Amino acid sequence: MANAHDPSERSDMVERPRAVIAGGAGFLGSHICDRLVHDGWSVVCLDNFCTGAAKNVSHLIDTGQFELLDCDVTRPLPVVGRVDAVLNFASPASPPDYLRLPFETLRVGSIGTLNLLELAKDKGARFVMASTSETYGDPQVHPQTEDYWGYVNPVGPRAVYDEAKRFSEAATMAYSRSANVNTGILRFFNTHGPRMRPDDGRAVPTFIQQCLVGAPITVAGDGSQTRSIQYVDDLVEGVMRFMRSEHTGPMNLGNPEEVTMLTLARTINEMCGSLSEITFIDRPIDDPSVRCPDIKLAADVLDWAPRVRLADGLERTIAWFRGA
Repeated sequence: MANAHDPSERSDMVERPRAVIAGGAGFLGSHICDRLVHDGWSVVCLDNFCTGAAKNVSHLIDTGQFELLDCDVTRPLPVVGRVDAVLNFASPASPPDYLRLPFETLRVGSIGTLNLLELAKDKGARFVMASTSETYGDPQVHPQTEDYWGYVNPVGPRAVYDEAKRFSEAATMAYSRSANVNTGILRFFNTHGPRMRPDDGRAVPTFIQQCLVGAPITVAGDGSQTRSIQYVDDLVEGVMRFMRSEHTGPMNLGNPEEVTMLTLARTINEMCGSLSEITFIDRPIDDPSVRCPDIKLAADVLDWAPRVRLADGLERTIAWFRGA
């Protein structure tokens, strides 16, 4: 065992950057944790596991660079010592989750975000807000650019998520303007990959799971509504580049290649080798008709663009579900 006063060990601890990531045991957060540890960061992962799972990050514990804390970020944060970056990925993100947890979603978007911003302020850390394309609502501008204010129903069932994220963005900008915190806002478009839950409720995991068990594929409405779907590795690369920048955002991260839900269902069905029939169900209230990011800002500032083709990403995601 190394001596507690070993100078080389102490030097390593001082020089290694340290990040706090809220919601780090969730689908997206766990992949960010992987990348941070891989890149030599010391990581403190905060999660209350309402939608995340400890198994998503358990492989990182023995690295010596990772700490997992069972923590509700709407309460006082148990973080001491140096912090160089605070990343807020804490929130239910799929419609079934935030509709099941409306008050938790509102609290984490408001109180939780304010607590994490205070942590970044106290530590002099870069703060990255993981926001969402849902801030655009059912958009009347297409593709969606960052200067579009959105078309959101503030009293609809989806508002608990949409407006929580919009509050988070407003709070983040207030700390940037009035408290001199180094903040940045990212708006994520639909993302898929390993560690998504089969019961997540979003299109990709739902379609894959239905195909693998031979159940009917449930497509909402007539399936003509579009989404722009990126693979998780592309999103992680964008987050890391943005975190190292000084840009305040908001900035879109997504794949500008649109696909209809009916085409996506048929593609996944074929890739799974499934004989599942497609059935049509009612569209949820306020379900967006289109979704497509303008990513010129990310390309110009971060030299970023998605590199994984939809078919390749789906192949990897399906393979993970087969083995899960």
